[in-house]
Amino acid sequence: MAVCLAAAVAVAAAYMLQSLFRSTPSADTGMEKRKYTIVAHRGGAGLGAENTIECIERGLAAGADAIEVDVHLTADGHVVVCHDATVDRTTDGEGRIEDLTLDTIRRLHVTVDGRATDMRIPTLAEVFECVGDRAALLIEIKRRKGEYEGIEEKVLELIRRYDAAGRVAVQSFNDTVLERMHALDPSIRLEKLVIFKLAWLPVIFDGGFSLFRPERYPYVRSFNFYYRSVPRSLPDKLHRDGREIKVWTVEGPEGIAGKPYDGIITNRPDLWR
Repeated sequence: MAVCLAAAVAVAAAYMLQSLFRSTPSADTGMEKRKYTIVAHRGGAGLGAENTIECIERGLAAGADAIEVDVHLTADGHVVVCHDATVDRTTDGEGRIEDLTLDTIRRLHVTVDGRATDMRIPTLAEVFECVGDRAALLIEIKRRKGEYEGIEEKVLELIRRYDAAGRVAVQSFNDTVLERMHALDPSIRLEKLVIFKLAWLPVIFDGGFSLFRPERYPYVRSFNFYYRSVPRSLPDKLHRDGREIKVWTVEGPEGIAGKPYDGIITNRPDLWR
């Protein structure tokens, strides 16, 4: 059994490596001035402390078309903006967000190079107030099975409170999140996160392996792939189906400019302007 398991892991690893490193579409030199939607990843994480109001302000100042943030639900039902499910890496505190109240999280300091700052983990409401109509907002809902029950309703409530449906998209690796958001409000733009697709098979990996057919996702407007894992023919196929494709997480335009994508999710939006 151990030998079989090792063989299966080796095959999966080989598939992943080929998809990641041999299938990236080449640049079309005739498209080098292609207009991309530039999305500031975690607010523009190369410009400041990720997912903070200060970082978002820098992403906006850099000319980002959209700000991307990650959201979680606190123990007392507030939507807060943080990449990880815990506060350990980004603050001077520790613990899982789902186990902490908003008041507890408010007392934590965001750290930079291991040093506490005056910055705090913001709520999604504060992000809406900060961004306003200066840019679109791409909200990634991070949710595992049995976690953050009701987070989709909370996010939708905030979208409606700030009258932001026309300038917000929700993305997730989790199909259940996307299905739930679509059921709650079909007008909300939805985007599907994917880590990689096998170049020669209709299989994707988004935390688990599954068959990939765009028609399985009639409610998804854009498929957002890790930038090194896009099979050569995929962008054209998605475009023919009326869908878009974004890639993450890219730094500057080198090796990317001119490729047939619709959006770039980047830590450095300033390098794209």
